Amino acid sequence: MKAISIQTYGDPSGMQVIEAPEPEPGPGQLLIATEAIGVGGVDAVIRRGTIGSIGFPAGLVPGSEVAGKVIAVGDPADAAWIGRGVWAFTGLGGGYAERAVAGLDDVTALPDGLSPVDAVTIGSSGPVAHFGLAHVHFTRGESVLVRGAAGSIGIMAVQMTALGGAREIAVTTSSPERGKLLRELGATVVLDRAGQGDVTSGFDVIVDIVGGADLPVFLERLADNGRMVSLGVVGGYPPADFGSALLRSFRRSLSYATMSLDTVPVVERNRVRARNLASAATGELRAVVHDVLPLDEAADAHHRMDAGEVFGRIVLTA
Repeated sequence: MKAISIQTYGDPSGMQVIEAPEPEPGPGQLLIATEAIGVGGVDAVIRRGTIGSIGFPAGLVPGSEVAGKVIAVGDPADAAWIGRGVWAFTGLGGGYAERAVAGLDDVTALPDGLSPVDAVTIGSSGPVAHFGLAHVHFTRGESVLVRGAAGSIGIMAVQMTALGGAREIAVTTSSPERGKLLRELGATVVLDRAGQGDVTSGFDVIVDIVGGADLPVFLERLADNGRMVSLGVVGGYPPADFGSALLRSFRRSLSYATMSLDTVPVVERNRVRARNLASAATGELRAVVHDVLPLDEAADAHHRMDAGEVFGRIVLTA
């Protein structure tokens, strides 16, 4: 089968098209003929070596999010899965291929009317945004800043806070054109990447997907009793002493947290994902697809991400 392999970490040119043996489903696993593959920020972080290539050897097939039809099962999985359309999490690799395997705990059936392309656009990002907002106890009437709002997680956070009754939803983005698109999704204030713009007070909640050197600057943008949650580090790690910003503002009772789906119970994670997919099928949530490319153009997809060109998600088709 055709697959994409990371031969060298760093630049997207280190990714190559290869012929790989078709995987076989192990006990309790499903074999999926992939129809759509999500190209996510975590794929880029792994490929760049941002979180280190220890445990990610040369030859890794990246990709963690696929949708397609189940074509085989491993005992004791129910054979009734065969032929069903599913979204699946494949771990930190294995998704950029014509066939992929996933365990039953990491599979969600697709609702009627939802395309595989839309499924991989929100299948991971929806639950990440949902549980991130829950982690910082977002409530109706609060002001929110979404930093890095042009990516799939940020877009979900904008929509969810709008549906949840936020008083104000500010976003950071790189252009007026993207700002206009984010307003259509629920944003009320558009700031530049540095967080500058028409805002005169602090935010109750900041959802951060970027990280990087400027993270302490955004901690200072919190209102008293404000909470920030980091849902990604696409911009790299913050300075080692970034916690000093919290201590300097000790009397303002600020809070900083990280949130990973790894800490969410499987049953809850899958329940929320199924609800997100159903909401996308009815149009309550919008899946924003930047482009759809064939699998063998995965390196081009990563070049576009590195250049900051992507609004929403690029999806690969096998």
